[in-house]
Amino acid sequence: MTDTARKILAPVITILLVIGLWEWAVWYNDLPNYRMASPSDLIPAFTRYWDLFLIKSWETLWRTVVGLGLAVVVGTLIGMVMGFSRVAREGLYPILVGFNAIPKATVVPIVALIFVGQHDFNTILIAFMISFFPIAVSVSIGLSTLEPEYRDILRSLGASNFTIFWKIALPKTLPEFFGALKVAVTLAFIGTNLMEIVSPHGRGLGDLFDSGRISADYPLMFAVLFALAALGILLYYIVVFLEKIFAGWAERPQS
Repeated sequence: MTDTARKILAPVITILLVIGLWEWAVWYNDLPNYRMASPSDLIPAFTRYWDLFLIKSWETLWRTVVGLGLAVVVGTLIGMVMGFSRVAREGLYPILVGFNAIPKATVVPIVALIFVGQHDFNTILIAFMISFFPIAVSVSIGLSTLEPEYRDILRSLGASNFTIFWKIALPKTLPEFFGALKVAVTLAFIGTNLMEIVSPHGRGLGDLFDSGRISADYPLMFAVLFALAALGILLYYIVVFLEKIFAGWAERPQS
């Protein structure tokens, strides 16, 4: 089996096995769909509301991507500051840890109250707030562990901190950066969905989930969860594709 075929077939087969086990567990325990909907229960929900799934999925996806993009930019900048300055690192790190420790479900109502009616902005903001931390930490660690000899040589040649970052530090930190970005992808979806559910505004898959909850349409609720998982997997593999392009050199060959 070729390496490409293995990378495609392994996740596909694993997902199919999980779905099959899920279907069997519901059937074996004779669970009604209001307790645990089976994969076969989701097909009618997708068929009935396919147009809503397309619209709501796009609304969730684009706002998640924008929030994640902001997290990459801001997280990288914060990581640069912390990586190049020990004082900044020691001062900012406790603040970032404390901020990240606050449950974002408690922040959602506050953000919705401060920015009343700014639904897209609120959703993007929560997606950003929940996903920038791992990126900032990975960049900071990568820069702080950069060999001082490289910095001294480049600075003696007149290189700025930005040049050092772009030419030396960034390539060195790319594996850690993409590892953090894979985590940030899932966190961004959590933030988007939190805002859509906790502060309903009629948009996104969170709104469709809430509609299923209100109408006691449990297969629809599970179908929304399945759609969110599918979007997360899609975005994850986009990150994997980008990692192959920009940091493929760091991958170790496996037998």
